[in-house]
Amino acid sequence: MNAASTPLRILITGGTGFIGAALLERLLAEGHQPTVYTRKPAATATRYRGRVATFANWDELPADAQFDAIVNLAGAPVVGPRWSARRKQALLDSRVGTTEKLLGWLARATHKPAILVNGSAIGYYGCRGDEEIDESATSPEGEFQAQLCREWEAAAIRAEAFGVRVVRLRLGLVFGPGGAFPKLLLPFRLGVGGRMGDGRQVMSWVHRDDVIAVIERAIVDESMQGAYNLCAPKALTQAEFAALAARLLHRPNLFVTPAWLIDCLAGEMGALFTRGQRVVPRRLQEAGYRFAFPDMESALRDQLNARN
Repeated sequence: MNAASTPLRILITGGTGFIGAALLERLLAEGHQPTVYTRKPAATATRYRGRVATFANWDELPADAQFDAIVNLAGAPVVGPRWSARRKQALLDSRVGTTEKLLGWLARATHKPAILVNGSAIGYYGCRGDEEIDESATSPEGEFQAQLCREWEAAAIRAEAFGVRVVRLRLGLVFGPGGAFPKLLLPFRLGVGGRMGDGRQVMSWVHRDDVIAVIERAIVDESMQGAYNLCAPKALTQAEFAALAARLLHRPNLFVTPAWLIDCLAGEMGALFTRGQRVVPRRLQEAGYRFAFPDMESALRDQLNARN
């Protein structure tokens, strides 16, 4: 997709989030016609100076509304309050619940879109240490992050019954301007940076620019269908990340945050920081996709250059 391509009508959920807002800007720059599902439709319409149609209730979306594609990114942040039973339900509702409402509209829509690009995450695979994981790996029982992704994807797959091509993107930790980068780099900027836990946990990550590029490709590439791991081909351990950040920022790499302290403070959510996943983007590489940011050093340098 580029500025010269045929303008597409694209429905986006989660269009004001870290990924969705960047995608929305790209689509507008390329001349496409986005519609955004948002809890704050008036504010979103004002922010984009009327260039974006908005709605807050699926009952407001008429059955004869026509879209060429849907990008479903809605979801409350996974990293936040402890995963109490109430918090877990809120996370499920924001993803699975929104997708089910989307399916309700799709069932009555007189014009079915060709493609649904649905968000997901590598949390689908649970915590697997240093095991190399591609799209053939199964999703374990007993881990909430795996349950969350599995149920979200299962809801999205139901769109295939309406003749819609479904692409499920399992994202690693997404870096880019804003997002997780500033938070991870802040301790190093303050001179108190270091590894978390034993540092051997593997970080599977992806730059936001690559996320946007793959979403756009999935919309127009009819050969894409099913699940794709969307993470850079070169994962690294948390200790390697700490050493790299310290070197590029010219700061010390001396401090250690014990895993027991992270688990104590964050509870079950602490596994996101203290246990790793080595996920490989096998299907994207087989499809010939070339990552703009294949390694962490290029991503970190891009972040530092953007800040300067």
